[in-house]
Amino acid sequence: MTDTTDYPDYKDTLTLPQTEFPMRAGLPAREPEWLARWERLGVYDRLRASAEGRKPFILHDGPPYANGHLHIGHALNKVLKDFITRSQQMLGRDARYVPGWDCHGLPIEWKIEEQYRAAGLDKDKVGIVDFRQECRRFAEGWIDIQREEFKRLGITGKWDDPYLTMDYHAEAVIADEFMKLLMNGSLYQGSKPVMWSPVEKTALAEAEVEYHEHTSHTIWVKFPVADYGPQASDLSISGKKMGVSVVIWTTTPWTIPQNRAVCFGPDIEYGLYEVSELLDGAKEDLGAQVILADALAESALSAAKVNATRLRTVSAEELAALTLAHPFRSVQGATGEWDFDVPMLPGDHVTDEAGTGFVHTAPSHGDDDYQIGLRHGLPMTYNVLEDGSYRADLPLFGGEVIVKPDGKEGGANVAVIKQLAYAGALFAKGKLRHSYPHSWRSKAPLIYRNTAQWFAAIDKPLEDGMGTHGDTIRARALESIDQLVKWTPQTGRNRLYSMIEARPDWVLSRQRAWGVPLTCFVKTGAKPDDEGFLLRDAAVNARIKAAFEEHGADIWYTDGFKDRMLDGLHDPGAYTQVFDVLDVWFDSGSTHAFVLRDRDDGAPDGIADLYLEGTDQHRGWFHSSMLQACATKGRAPYHGVLTHGFTLDEKGMKMSKSLGNTIAPQAVIDEYGADILRLWVAQSDYTADLRIGKEILKGVADSYRRLRNTLRFLLGNLDGFNDAERVNPADMPELEQWVLHRLAELDIEVRKGYAAYDFQGVFQKLFTFATTDLSAFYFDIRKDALYCDAQGSQRRRAARTVLDTLFHRLTTWLAPILVFTMEDVWLSRFPCEDASVHLQDFPDTPADWLNMPLAQKWAGVRQARRVVTAALEIQRRDKVIGASLEAAPVVHVRDEQVMAALKSLDFADICITSDISLTADPIPAEAFRLPEVQGIGVIFERAEGQKCQRCWKISPDVGTHSHPGTCARCNSALG
Repeated sequence: MTDTTDYPDYKDTLTLPQTEFPMRAGLPAREPEWLARWERLGVYDRLRASAEGRKPFILHDGPPYANGHLHIGHALNKVLKDFITRSQQMLGRDARYVPGWDCHGLPIEWKIEEQYRAAGLDKDKVGIVDFRQECRRFAEGWIDIQREEFKRLGITGKWDDPYLTMDYHAEAVIADEFMKLLMNGSLYQGSKPVMWSPVEKTALAEAEVEYHEHTSHTIWVKFPVADYGPQASDLSISGKKMGVSVVIWTTTPWTIPQNRAVCFGPDIEYGLYEVSELLDGAKEDLGAQVILADALAESALSAAKVNATRLRTVSAEELAALTLAHPFRSVQGATGEWDFDVPMLPGDHVTDEAGTGFVHTAPSHGDDDYQIGLRHGLPMTYNVLEDGSYRADLPLFGGEVIVKPDGKEGGANVAVIKQLAYAGALFAKGKLRHSYPHSWRSKAPLIYRNTAQWFAAIDKPLEDGMGTHGDTIRARALESIDQLVKWTPQTGRNRLYSMIEARPDWVLSRQRAWGVPLTCFVKTGAKPDDEGFLLRDAAVNARIKAAFEEHGADIWYTDGFKDRMLDGLHDPGAYTQVFDVLDVWFDSGSTHAFVLRDRDDGAPDGIADLYLEGTDQHRGWFHSSMLQACATKGRAPYHGVLTHGFTLDEKGMKMSKSLGNTIAPQAVIDEYGADILRLWVAQSDYTADLRIGKEILKGVADSYRRLRNTLRFLLGNLDGFNDAERVNPADMPELEQWVLHRLAELDIEVRKGYAAYDFQGVFQKLFTFATTDLSAFYFDIRKDALYCDAQGSQRRRAARTVLDTLFHRLTTWLAPILVFTMEDVWLSRFPCEDASVHLQDFPDTPADWLNMPLAQKWAGVRQARRVVTAALEIQRRDKVIGASLEAAPVVHVRDEQVMAALKSLDFADICITSDISLTADPIPAEAFRLPEVQGIGVIFERAEGQKCQRCWKISPDVGTHSHPGTCARCNSALG
């Protein structure tokens, strides 16, 4: 080897990458600069202007509630929406996104009440308009906070003009949408049991209910037979000793005073049992006779701590003939309150899976019970007040509380159990741990309570002339689900369909203050079934809507409002004003009207292309929007529905403050930056529940760094590139043409993936391409040409042309996901004052870049290269060589087509070796092989010659040129 100590240093003659794009992203500190820049440039509005004439794409924002900082679920939801809005825009649509907020309702009202209680103030002594203004100010404060938190995530949208359900126009439209129910005949007032919160003193919608483990009292209660009837005369004889009782089982002892019937299952086998033995602790009488379902007799008798003998079968006909006495009949102090007969009624809802096979029926406190009551004319009771206490004049139990204001159990259950024991009706008692409904706001237990509420009838034919998709709300909703809406994933269709198929009428009213009132008047002194009970007058409705437009819904609560609305049209004294407020789900369900229909940036047909929320919204916003629009518009307000899962910790546990496993979006942003949080979303399968935690985020950050390294290579090697350098694809080397082919393939896959909202698929394809096809293959091979070839060489120009093509596609394809990083990359190359990657569309890709024969050829080349690089890696690991350029391997190739492909190329360049030999000779036994690549073996040989001091390739001609220590290529490049 020649002594190289006197050779010139050729480093400055290389064309090395030049870029100021840092490897360390510094996202937490730098992202706010880009946010400010986008706001200064007005990027969102500029896109609207430039997209005029394009087909709109409307993702309608499901409004978050304005009452607290964002959690990770908010971030997931808004980032997914942003992926869609940005990608649809770059696919060539006019993708408008109007963020919104849900502002009315109990959570805000509850917060204001808490503030009042803390200050020792009485809410009831504050004027309702003043109280509502307090609620409005509270919502405004949180909207401002949440808006900045959403913007910090890089979410694009009309942030300077969002929609708010408490805006005057929104309140006017919500009222108007309600009045359409008034006019089309679906609105009615009914007295029926609804899910009720004693703590919050209001009815709740199904979407406001969550289920938690709860310990309930369980009791087995004897209802004595008062009359056997002729069909059961034999039963009276067999029970003449002490009389016979039917035993029921319930987990709500407080409902016993409201009992009006007992139901049995016509197909269940029942028996008459006589207590034959008292076990330790038994309270029952020896010889007592009870009727039980045979399948449940053993568990009931065990609970009572007795043994019993089965005397005979009791038929359904005999049961139907029985008349029972209420357990509190003739009890001292009952003053005749329960001295009535209790009928035995057949019920399809009765099973022998738990209890006794008999169901205690209180029509005022359960939906099944209510339906039975309707069929058989059972009376309703009004014993339970809005605070969950019994009416004061109820004998024995007056004033007892079911659920206390703090959400804990009151004394009602125990009081009833004690009276049952005193009356000799308590067969057994116990405790049961089970899933029980709670308010999702106060977390307190709920009860079913009969109360006068306003409902939308979902099975009543509507008087609106919009019967294209059905004549009832339910029929329209079911047809919309089946025929008009695309569901992603399809399971969402099944879930919502089954919910709407089985749901009862919609409870619209709430007994609260902060919301849009039920803008209707009822005839004073009339009953709900009376003719003319509801005032239905379009002129009155128009006045109400106009007043709300000008003054907001608060005007409803001002003195003299009713008189002004009815003046000259009706006698104000003949009507009573309703002061309940609407269910907030009606508010959010109406957003299609005041956002999609009424805004200039809404949907042309008032129907969104997409609603996107979590799976819980099948019973929430998807559901209420469907019902509301079907009632007032005649069909669903959306063409598509996309649902995502919930966020879990790394162990798959549900996040909760009590477990300490929550992750705040701001904490992730502070440590990593918002782009890492966005990348976590892109790398996850959002159709299932998503896990997030420190280790997961570290993995996401590592993927980000690898991708950033690829982009930095592009920028560094495009320094100074201009159109004069550009090479036509037909004049490029095969390797460059292969890259263009891959881009053409990716263009199809990326567009298809974004259109299908498959962000995980899009990112994985791009990430694999960037790290495997580019960094580990194409860049690895072409570094030599980019750094060492003469700047004007065809090969280098072709490579730079491809890098420019890669730059424009990777930055735009990834821009919807990594909004900050792609802006950084774009501005690093195009530092123009008004430039932004987010003003670009995805570039069109020529179809003729697709070249399947070339792709198949290069698939074989890459397989052969894998064997060579794996063989050389062993030599490097064993320190035989320090770099692949020290090798000149012999490659044995069995397949003729592969041999022809390799010979048509400079395979040494492809393998990054100084030389290579190709042979069709049989593969020697000692040759290196890869099991998965058949027909190729590699024998290691060292390269012969000296190392070029400029490119480091080893060649026999080094030292024979005018520039000392160079190879022919480098000597030529130096001129």
